[in-house]
Amino acid sequence: MTNPYAEWFEQLRAEYGEQLGAMPLPDGLPEHLHALIQSRDEEAIQFMIKLAWQFGAQVGYAAGAKQNDLDSATVRPRRVQA
Repeated sequence: MTNPYAEWFEQLRAEYGEQLGAMPLPDGLPEHLHALIQSRDEEAIQFMIKLAWQFGAQVGYAAGAKQNDLDSATVRPRRVQA
């Protein structure tokens, strides 16, 4: 059985890997992540992934809410009241 998250991740990596590969990470973060991998600190790595997932979900929700606000702002009332 295949892991749907692994498939999704590989699809995203194929689609956006070049763009994201050019994006720098904050100073010290690559070294910190490397140290976590070397020490096999899965708990810390999972925590980092959970944070990133949560931040992404919040940004996605905010963007969707803003889009809904823009869509509802363009709806005009049927009658004009004076």
